[in-house]
Amino acid sequence: MGGVSPISGKGCVRRNGEQRMRPRAQACRANRVDGRVGRHGECGPEEPSGMAGGAREVLTLQLGHFAGFVGAHWWNQQDAALGCPTDAKEPPGELCPDVLYRTGRTLHGQETYTPRLILMDLKGSLSSLKQEGGLYRDKQLDAAIAWEGKLTTHKEELYPRNPYLHDFLSAEGVLSGEGVWRVKAIPNSKGLPPLTTAINSKPLIPTEGSIRVWSDFLRVHLHPRSICMIHKYNHDGEAGRLEAFGQGENVLKEPGYLEELEDRLHFYVEECDYLQGFQILCDLHNGFSGVGAKASELLQDEYSGRGIIAWGLLPGPYSREEPQKNIYRLLNTAFGLVHLTAHSSLVCPLSLNGSLGLRPEPPVSFPHLHYDASLPFHCSAILATALDTVTVPYRLRSSPVSMVHLADMLSCSGRKMVTAGATMPFPLTAGQSLPDILVQLGGAPPWTPLSACGDPFGTHCFAQSVVLRGIDRAYHTSQLTPGTPLPSPLHACATGEEVLAQYLQQQQPRAMSSSHLLLTPCRVVPPYPHLFSSSLSQKGLILDGPSTGPVESIPVFGTLCSSSSLHQTLGGLAKELSKLDLRRWASFMAAGVEQDDLEEMLQELHSLAQCYQDGNSLTD
Repeated sequence: MGGVSPISGKGCVRRNGEQRMRPRAQACRANRVDGRVGRHGECGPEEPSGMAGGAREVLTLQLGHFAGFVGAHWWNQQDAALGCPTDAKEPPGELCPDVLYRTGRTLHGQETYTPRLILMDLKGSLSSLKQEGGLYRDKQLDAAIAWEGKLTTHKEELYPRNPYLHDFLSAEGVLSGEGVWRVKAIPNSKGLPPLTTAINSKPLIPTEGSIRVWSDFLRVHLHPRSICMIHKYNHDGEAGRLEAFGQGENVLKEPGYLEELEDRLHFYVEECDYLQGFQILCDLHNGFSGVGAKASELLQDEYSGRGIIAWGLLPGPYSREEPQKNIYRLLNTAFGLVHLTAHSSLVCPLSLNGSLGLRPEPPVSFPHLHYDASLPFHCSAILATALDTVTVPYRLRSSPVSMVHLADMLSCSGRKMVTAGATMPFPLTAGQSLPDILVQLGGAPPWTPLSACGDPFGTHCFAQSVVLRGIDRAYHTSQLTPGTPLPSPLHACATGEEVLAQYLQQQQPRAMSSSHLLLTPCRVVPPYPHLFSSSLSQKGLILDGPSTGPVESIPVFGTLCSSSSLHQTLGGLAKELSKLDLRRWASFMAAGVEQDDLEEMLQELHSLAQCYQDGNSLTD
């Protein structure tokens, strides 16, 4: 696999062969060196060549296969943002990539820039991706075997590489017989070369049918310490599945898996200068909800005072024709949310489903997106784009809001769970200003709900963090000719920040609100799927006629909200669970959950729901 790394000299060598300066990353970085040895033996001594001296680092944990899908899109979008053309005279970007990335060096002296990431998945989930990654592998080490006797080699049959990745790797370069990455030379020019093969000029876009697992479209190199496989459970097949919360908890009760996770945590944490916390992307619908619960408990015990923000992920849709899978999903989700809330600073479920309950509701819709809710490749792309937006506050280069402060602002009165929503793309038409669009949106919440908690219309918002990104500064304020009667108070505001703050005050006058306005859009270049209507421009603006090219970036309006909608959602979840005849689902309980655990979880769920009653607001 490949991505933002490797780096050669002072420039970053990207997968498509581009070599460019990285002033944004370098601006955040202080130099220091250590001599860490890779766990798998392939990478040998490694020297982190520069850590994020000015950045507030975040360590990401991805737990589960759908979390892998969301994470792959997330890292691809970070990679695309790093590859945006830059001018040496431009100021550093608004977002600091060193919050999420780390630098290192291979045995051959080549600098690397890889995600600060630990991911856990099941046996058979990696396809052609090697567990140790491909970036640091040194084939010379394979020959360094002390045993001089007769050797027998057992070679496992390799999965075929996804055609998209095969073409992608052919376009960017080759791995030499010595294990050194050789990048194809490109003309010395400004900007990013087109993402194409040498044979034809069409963009390299994976087809939906070619995507089986998340590694089929991940374009970012991973560090050898990133991937942690759970070999006792299978990704494919009907047997040996990680299906229940108790199974997931027990995984991290086993000394082998626990020590491996702790070892990787220490490796990443010890090289951080200003660690602000951890973000956990965790499957809720399967046994990884238990893995996430134990992981968050470990982080709380080991790294007290650091922020822990957990994103509970649910794919869609589900069917009533699979009762066991549906009941397990409900139980795993409830146990996961309760335990994550107990050990995290903030928890947010993310799903395109209409409901968390047993009764299926239609998936959410977007005016300018056309997606297939049955495809994880599509659903995860949308959720990753929302995640890329709502996490902006703690990734800012200038005046960032720390994870701890963001969580404190949103979680008053014990409300540690929030909902997410997004408008993507933000409906901006050429010639219109931000006040024009906000007035057109009217009084209803402008966001499509992304937490399976129903329509937010008519609900009370206690606190919210809002990010609007991707709108040119020229359109932040009214474009009306001086002397023209103003259509609304928003048109009288002097800055875009004032426009946004006043709009939020009008929408939720009793809520505690924090807002950020960024020029930087969300990048949606391949392998991001084709989801956008033909009426959008390359920058995601609404056109009168058909577009002249594929959408490459979009403006996004995102929110995290502590909402009274959670009172009904969590209360409804507890009500459905209390009606279950658990004698029919003894297999779930046999996986490691006692009757007392279930009763305690239901009590916690009821208590959590009560926190979101409308009358409990401190601002009332």
